[in-house]
Amino acid sequence: MLPRVLLVSAALALPLAAQAEAPDLLPGQWEFTSTTTVEGDMPIPDQHETHQECLTQAELDEAPMTMIEEEEGCELLEQNISASGMDYRMRCAGEGGEASIVGSMSYLQDRAEGSMRVEMTTPMGEMVMNTEIQAERLGDC
Repeated sequence: MLPRVLLVSAALALPLAAQAEAPDLLPGQWEFTSTTTVEGDMPIPDQHETHQECLTQAELDEAPMTMIEEEEGCELLEQNISASGMDYRMRCAGEGGEASIVGSMSYLQDRAEGSMRVEMTTPMGEMVMNTEIQAERLGDC
């Protein structure tokens, strides 16, 4: 399974329609770390997540078509995908709120880094969620 935290920071995304090159990442054991902060009226503590995962060459070769999963109520506004990274912009709407999402990732063979900014209008007020993503290859699986 391709690490969703690394590639799009998990949950809010749409399918890719265009063919793209495999990401410039080496197969092996990877460690992924994400830090999410939320700005808004309600105090929400920062969230830190770290996990390890083995990425095979086959998974990396399939990555351009599986990086972004369909999420109902979302519209992909812009996407730029290459072997060196990806940038995307989308808008999602659901019961009681909207979200504007801007994300990017850079693939650097034995490491990757990226960010995602989600500006939300919710019944609890305006919120901004920022996620920073770091990944590094630890070695062979």
